Amino acid sequence: MKKITIILFLGFTFGVFSQKKFSKEISFITENDLYTSTYDDRYYTNGMFFSFKYLSEEKNKNLEKKIFEWGINHEMYTPNRAVNLDIEDHDRPFAGYLYGSFSINKIYKSNQSFKTTLQLGVIGSHSFSKELQGFIHNLYGFEDAVGWKYQVKNALALNINAEYHKFLGKDKMNHFDLSWINFGKLGTVYTNISSGFLARIGFKPLQSLANSIAYNTNINNKNTSYYREVESFIFIEPTLRYVLYDATLQGSFLNTGSEVTSELVPLVFNLAIGLKFTVNRFNFGYTFNYNSNKSKDLRFDNGHKYGSINFNYLLK
Repeated sequence: MKKITIILFLGFTFGVFSQKKFSKEISFITENDLYTSTYDDRYYTNGMFFSFKYLSEEKNKNLEKKIFEWGINHEMYTPNRAVNLDIEDHDRPFAGYLYGSFSINKIYKSNQSFKTTLQLGVIGSHSFSKELQGFIHNLYGFEDAVGWKYQVKNALALNINAEYHKFLGKDKMNHFDLSWINFGKLGTVYTNISSGFLARIGFKPLQSLANSIAYNTNINNKNTSYYREVESFIFIEPTLRYVLYDATLQGSFLNTGSEVTSELVPLVFNLAIGLKFTVNRFNFGYTFNYNSNKSKDLRFDNGHKYGSINFNYLLK
């Protein structure tokens, strides 16, 4: 409770500054099950996402903004215990996914946004997940991870993703609002669709879909009518996902030689609960994530939880 109080104090005390416009942003998101429990080290166990965003100078009568984003990203998956020597004890495959990405996010004047993303990379040993997990385990003094020789086989990773957000409404004081959120993925790594809602409760009046850290739309230039504003809110985001294909579980159809594979659970429930706030040019956030089982015959079949921490910095 003390830590939460300090975070909120920082959000309220140091988030005040004169109205300015910043047209670029660099961000880093780190995800790990260690951020929810020091005992968990399994399934989706680590993610790292670096990105650079900037605004288009183009004017469009229907758009508030068009945001371009470049990213370098990594995702890592392990069985119930990363130190299992026996292949029979692997209840899901070791898998790594390393990729670059490019996105275009169009924010419409009608309180809607549509984002498309192209991802290109590799899964398998060429993702260097074994080496990365070894480094992380050495850093925290954990046992060395073994079993990576049974990870999914190397294959090209090519995915096209889309996101659609629509603002639904808010209360009179503008301290609560609700949006409809949708995601779709198609490619050689993931193919699925998701739908759900994003609800925000603000400690300060909430910013609109077109200018909020909740939607990664808080950069502006001379062509936009918005400025950088102070934000501090908690949020809850429940979604339901229908999965058709997951190469990190099934192995890639481009290389079918993986020794360990898993059968999908097609319907997955996801829940994200977190806090985000601004501190001058910085944005910070912590998210608790939960998902129901993604595959069958897991040793821990009550779902999986992990934490996300984000750091963002605005540039002129």
